Amino acid sequence: MHQVRMIVAAVVVVFALYGGNRAAAAVDPTVMQAQERRMALVEKVSPTVVSIFGADSAGGGSGVLIAPDGFALTNFHVISGSIPFMKCGLKDGRLYDAVIVGMDPTGDVALIKLLGREDFPHASLGDSDTVRVGDSVFVMGNPFLLASDFQPTVTYGMVSGVHRYQYPAGTFLEYTDCIQTDASINPGNSGGPMFNEQGQLIGINGRASFGKRGRVNSGAGYAISINQIRNFKGHLHSGRIVDHASLGATVATETGGEIVIADLLDESEAFRRGLRVGDELVSFASRRIRSVNQFKNILGIYPKGWMLPIVVRREGHKHEMYVRLRGLHRQSEMTAGQRRVRLPPIRPQPDQPSPGKDKPDGEKPLPHPLARLLDKSPKPPEEHKHLYEEKEGFANYYFNRLERDRTLKGLERLGDFSNVPGRWTLSGRTTTNVAFELVLSNHGIGLELGGGRVYVQELDRALADEPPGTGGLLVALHHLRSLLTQRDEPFSEFYYLGSEPLDGRGPTVDVIVSLLTGIECRWYFRTTDGGFAGFDTRLSDESDPCEIRFGRFTEFDGRQLPAHIEVRSGENEFATFLLDQVQLSSDAGEKSAQGEKPTGRQNHRVAKDALRLVRTRAANTELAPSTR
Repeated sequence: MHQVRMIVAAVVVVFALYGGNRAAAAVDPTVMQAQERRMALVEKVSPTVVSIFGADSAGGGSGVLIAPDGFALTNFHVISGSIPFMKCGLKDGRLYDAVIVGMDPTGDVALIKLLGREDFPHASLGDSDTVRVGDSVFVMGNPFLLASDFQPTVTYGMVSGVHRYQYPAGTFLEYTDCIQTDASINPGNSGGPMFNEQGQLIGINGRASFGKRGRVNSGAGYAISINQIRNFKGHLHSGRIVDHASLGATVATETGGEIVIADLLDESEAFRRGLRVGDELVSFASRRIRSVNQFKNILGIYPKGWMLPIVVRREGHKHEMYVRLRGLHRQSEMTAGQRRVRLPPIRPQPDQPSPGKDKPDGEKPLPHPLARLLDKSPKPPEEHKHLYEEKEGFANYYFNRLERDRTLKGLERLGDFSNVPGRWTLSGRTTTNVAFELVLSNHGIGLELGGGRVYVQELDRALADEPPGTGGLLVALHHLRSLLTQRDEPFSEFYYLGSEPLDGRGPTVDVIVSLLTGIECRWYFRTTDGGFAGFDTRLSDESDPCEIRFGRFTEFDGRQLPAHIEVRSGENEFATFLLDQVQLSSDAGEKSAQGEKPTGRQNHRVAKDALRLVRTRAANTELAPSTR
């Protein structure tokens, strides 16, 4: 009995200390402050979260605004069945029309544009490379399409893994270098934002590991890193269906743990730059390589066409090279069934849920609360129809035209060249003090260098690498003259590609691609000031391009021309030309090489004229490929 009394007394004391006084006890101020910070952060960023509903009211997902004019990120698999137009709700309670801008099917990213405002709330982009395991994150979105009032669902957790690689499953969608979290990610969260504790956007939620637990959160979700999306952002603004990159080589692990080049395409630029089978891969894109998966992770965050540094070890010596990356897929793969075929779902992955999808068997699915509203407007309003232009290879050609025209404004500051379509004569000296004279006409280009070296390219004959080893300098200069005098008119293709670091290590440039008589050019304009930085001309896919880079510009007769022109191809530095005299003729003379072919007599006169103007003694001969 005494023992019972002692136990009762102890319980009373414990209750008095820890139970009865609990209501009166103050909560730790630091706990309240942390809670208030979380609530304030959610309040700050939630207006940027987009609830996406398919135009057919049958599915949807999430997104996040990243610009005041309505550009927003989401997953490709969220909008692939609803393009080109869809409906999007924001926390302000309004439903907005939205249009597709660009798509990255491999990376499962899409850029859309909400319409009707120019002052949308938008998230600030963070740096996903600074994310560490244990960091706190907020995941927001529209799981199970619960946000019928457009108020996003918020889940809170931590980063449970970084630099994760998720193999393609069912399609060629591939998640590389992604962020893993234990915050709840469920069907409908796809495309929504992952924020850090500073309220910065660090990832776009896309997939989760469900295993045998059904399509509900199991504590392992994945977000596409915002730094990967940064690399693709300019390409997404191009309105294209963009592709990821391949090195043209495979890697493997040696018995000693070294990562080596296992196979290599002979026609790849990596091979031309000196990469060989058996080389140990030390670093790629300035990141040290320790595993095959790590290499795939890094390669997967870059678009086709970027130039990146590679360091290899061969026979104990390190070699560094810069390589322009190949495309991962054939163009036909990227555009197959464009706009008409929805990709098969990825398993396991939160795909586009339908209302009532997760109801018990036998229970009739409930219609979505917005079904009636969405069905009233299955087609875009009349005032928005012009915002979509269909063209093969493009998600929305309308936005490509916008970006192309914006970039070409960099040419306007150079002056009007349209009224000087005739013969151009340019002269000066190289940095090695060799005199040069260059003649460009409608039918031929001639270059004379000191010492009697003469090179000529006639435009109605086969285009060649003239001077040899330049990658086709004379052809490149013909393309330059065509661009300055006629803009996009003579080119069979002329589109905005995106943005990239110039030569893999220079300033960021906007890139325009043109095609003329089967020859591709990439034109570079600095994103900071729109300045014309140079261009590359490639005679064939298997050859190194002629790379021309511009230094200072000088005014000649009211027009700006580059007075400092560097020319190189592959590892060959050909010359740097310093321009000091220019004569531009307004007389077009004979018809352009892209128009009527000249007669034999005209061709003979043009040949004589071109060679005479470069001060040769071959005035009465036909144009030859080169005179050395």
